[in-house]
Amino acid sequence: MTLRRKYWKRAGNFAKTTHSSLPSNPLQAQLRFPIMARPKSHQHNSEETERPLVREVPDRHERYSVIIQAVLQRSSFSIDELRLACAEESPSFVTRVVKMLVRDGILLATEGKEGLGYRWTDDRTRFESETWIQQQIHGNQLTQTPEEERPRERLIRLGAEKLKTSEILAILIRSGRPGESALQSGEKIANHFANRLDPLRKLSLSELKSISRAISEAAYCQIMAGIELGSRAAIAYCEREFGRLSLDRTQEEFHIVTLDTKLQPIGHHQITVGTLDASLVAPREVFRPAIRDAAAAVLLLHNHPSGDPTPSRQDFQVTARLDEAAKIIGIQVIDHIVVASRGCVSIRDLA
Repeated sequence: MTLRRKYWKRAGNFAKTTHSSLPSNPLQAQLRFPIMARPKSHQHNSEETERPLVREVPDRHERYSVIIQAVLQRSSFSIDELRLACAEESPSFVTRVVKMLVRDGILLATEGKEGLGYRWTDDRTRFESETWIQQQIHGNQLTQTPEEERPRERLIRLGAEKLKTSEILAILIRSGRPGESALQSGEKIANHFANRLDPLRKLSLSELKSISRAISEAAYCQIMAGIELGSRAAIAYCEREFGRLSLDRTQEEFHIVTLDTKLQPIGHHQITVGTLDASLVAPREVFRPAIRDAAAAVLLLHNHPSGDPTPSRQDFQVTARLDEAAKIIGIQVIDHIVVASRGCVSIRDLA
């Protein structure tokens, strides 16, 4: 037999053997050729489907919450102290969360005798931890924030007086930038000035942008317009409530209006009668009624019987002295208004 005939005879015998050995029953085929079996994930077995296929990962919200709650319990702390309090969390994640809080202007890094520490830049009871956590999880888009927590929806539902300074700023900023939402931008600005916004009106676009990169030209214009509108509202309030000082008074009178945390009037008090002089207007007399009213801020005002509202040198000196005293006791001086028959002037606008 030639080599070619031997080859074809062997090939034919192999084909017959293979064909005859193939099982006709599919189940037999599955047992004999396990590589062809259906994967377990496709089998309709209730026990298999109920069993988790991957190791359960801790909830991100819960991880953030544990660390934030530990931070909220401390007015100041070191990173080692916080890591110890959050022993079940990885030290690197604890450090990262703290750095994120510093980045957002919520915490301030301080250097002390025992090394690097951290403290709150503002009253920790005012920190809305849930809103901050949601921003870290869902990114910087306010559309991911629950509707009832968005600044505009809160304003419509509760009124502007119920909003935090950062939320009002966020509404004026309107839209953020990649990596920084309008609300984060508002929080950065509010924390930078510790909610004492009187220096804000003096900033240029570039200076405000150095605080928050989400500030566009349009956002800057809207913030400045909002500040000017507030200033004019304060002047209109003084004209309405203290217009008599400009009409029937022959001596200068110094008054204050005490305000709550939402800058709503609590009451007004007469402090002195006579020539306004920095040596005569004692800070303790000015702020005594403010402390009694538990005021967060005050509006200063006095009249010019001459009819000319232009502030004098003594007016600027009194304002500066009371500003310094207010910073020490933690009460904000919103403005100092001069009332006269020829109009009202804001000393803040001229300072």
